[in-house]
Amino acid sequence: MIETIKLTKRYGQLIAANEITISLDDGDVFGFIGPNGSGKTTTMRMIATLLNPDYGECYVCGKSIYTDPEEIRRMVGYMPDFFGVYDDMTVMEYLEFFASTYRIHGPGRRKICEEKLELVDMSFKRDAMVSQLSRGQTQRVGLARTLLHDPQVLLLDEPASGLDPRARIEIRNLLRRLGEMKKTVIVSSHILPELADVCTRVGMIEKGIMVADGNVAEVMRKARESISLEIKVVDRTEEAAKLFEQMDEVASVDIQKGILRVTLKPGVEDYSVLPAALLENGYRLLMFREEEVNLETAFMTLTQGMQQ
Repeated sequence: MIETIKLTKRYGQLIAANEITISLDDGDVFGFIGPNGSGKTTTMRMIATLLNPDYGECYVCGKSIYTDPEEIRRMVGYMPDFFGVYDDMTVMEYLEFFASTYRIHGPGRRKICEEKLELVDMSFKRDAMVSQLSRGQTQRVGLARTLLHDPQVLLLDEPASGLDPRARIEIRNLLRRLGEMKKTVIVSSHILPELADVCTRVGMIEKGIMVADGNVAEVMRKARESISLEIKVVDRTEEAAKLFEQMDEVASVDIQKGILRVTLKPGVEDYSVLPAALLENGYRLLMFREEEVNLETAFMTLTQGMQQ
């Protein structure tokens, strides 16, 4: 559905996007993660045919950005991080105006606008002035506008930027619904936790370079050099620590507030011998779990020491 091949954009000596390669299918929700200025917007604008690359290729629904830009624009809905709204219009007038620019005419236009408002849970504001909307409501109306022509591909640049926690939750719920509708979505953000539970895939970009790309679990595994475990026993905690220190699979053991934090040696993935050793030595186990790596930790690990 979306395929970029070594997509590159330079501004003088600055390489804003350096050979970006992405492959997405129907229904993929791709979290494009990186700090401000990392190349997310540049890449999305090239995919949307709003910016010409210096090198590389991009196909959207099988169409090339070089030979079929107009067809791609009909299949893509692009929502920039900042977009203008017309304050002297009602929400419905605003959507109908943009529907007409998409050449949606006749009695069906109002119905389409109503459907998109319902999709983003903004039907109750259909007659409100755009100037009276909160930022979160404005973002949802902007998303409704992006969906008017029923695009198969959505490019959403920082849709949750500047929103309060409730509004960010609402945007995440919308992203899930779009994935369920088999839309292919690229959503960029520099706020990592808000994407972890809605994306089927994530890509991490830093200074124009894609440092990781895959499903969330794959990226987590790539970021984790070794497995860390949290273990709690009923008593004899220090003795349990000494037991683990003697095991070949264990790199280090630390005790924090009565919890054993055991780091395995790089490459060790089977740690079944640890709970077995505890039980064989008469320890009563209260907790045994693998410490999770979140997207923020993964990003910090994968982008360490990068230089322009």
